Amino acid sequence: MPQNAPTGTAPSPNWNGHAKGSRDYGRILAGLSCAGVATFAQLYSTQAVLPILAADLRITAPEAALTISLATVGLAATVIPWSFLADRVGRVKAMMWGITAATVLGLLVPLSANFAMLLGLRLLEGMALGGIPAIAIAYLNEEVSKAHAAVAAGSYVAGTTLGGLSGRLVAGPVGELWGWRAAALAVSLLATVAAVVFLVLVPRARGFVPAQAAGLRSAVARLGAHLRNVRLLALYAQAFLMMGGFVAVYNYLGFRLAGAPFGLPATVISLIFLAYLSGTFSSRWAAGMTTRFGRRNVLLAGLALTLGGLALTLTPSLVLILSGLVVFTGGFFAAHSIGSGWTGAIASTGRAQAASLYNLAYYLGSSLLGWAGGLVFQSWGWSALAGAVMVLACLTAATVAVVHSRPDAAAGAPAN
Repeated sequence: MPQNAPTGTAPSPNWNGHAKGSRDYGRILAGLSCAGVATFAQLYSTQAVLPILAADLRITAPEAALTISLATVGLAATVIPWSFLADRVGRVKAMMWGITAATVLGLLVPLSANFAMLLGLRLLEGMALGGIPAIAIAYLNEEVSKAHAAVAAGSYVAGTTLGGLSGRLVAGPVGELWGWRAAALAVSLLATVAAVVFLVLVPRARGFVPAQAAGLRSAVARLGAHLRNVRLLALYAQAFLMMGGFVAVYNYLGFRLAGAPFGLPATVISLIFLAYLSGTFSSRWAAGMTTRFGRRNVLLAGLALTLGGLALTLTPSLVLILSGLVVFTGGFFAAHSIGSGWTGAIASTGRAQAASLYNLAYYLGSSLLGWAGGLVFQSWGWSALAGAVMVLACLTAATVAVVHSRPDAAAGAPAN
């Protein structure tokens, strides 16, 4: 076990979390950013080469997208079990186990003998990665001072955008030159380096109190309490609907740009993922704005940006399509950074489970709606897919606006 892994001891009675600007605060954000790179580079490693993979294996666009959907299904299925394990053994140790297993499985993906084996390995890889996202948010809420928790969560989400971007930018050019197997290997090597840096940087936990063996009844009770919290349910709905729409846009925009009238090569198409940089900026910006405007208003502003960006992608101009993608991506990550951090702040107990439910909804949306978007795209084209995602954004905005219409004292920041 690394020297800086959590000891499992109870925090000091006067422990208030690491303050912004302290050495350990910086190590936490840098370490979790590396965990984000390792996680999201691997999780979406095939997205930039879906057209290449489809052509090589002679499968349809929705079938190729299963390499994304099954990975996110695996993650969604295991986030709650991982959260219970993290309550017993510690946040850092659980993340260490998950990221190590995922990295090993990722290195096996290029060796897949057939499409079925590829899907099986992607499913297992996603299951291992379930040990990162929800636990990271719980760890932040325990280790960072309450005054800076929202900003820290925004910084972590910014790191995840860099992870998703780096994996796609590596996979696209490598895939065009040497095929999707080489692309998968290159991304796995990148993730391995990021995982090692995470293990070196992340400091020993001081706010973690190990859970006692309370049994299944206690675990179910904690989950049930969160599922009866209407404020949390609204955020879970936001995660499901918006992540599903987000993945659908990125899964199938590449197919649109590869076809007529654009005819772009895979290397050029992979550059669309540079739009993730807008999410790196917006997630931090949105977190900082909560102190002035409240979480609810900033989240709704992010959803408004996604609608405006999607509208631009309906035009036949490549410049406007790419500009719209930048706006759409920035809006999505602004809303996600608020939703994920707000979940941990609302839950006074069982924070790992509350965050796990958010991630369960988030990745179920990615798996189900992200894949189903391909059926819409294949049958009716891009305009129908973009229109469907716009409807999802409107439903999300209405839900959040109604449920979070009043300030939430437990949120740690004004709700409106």
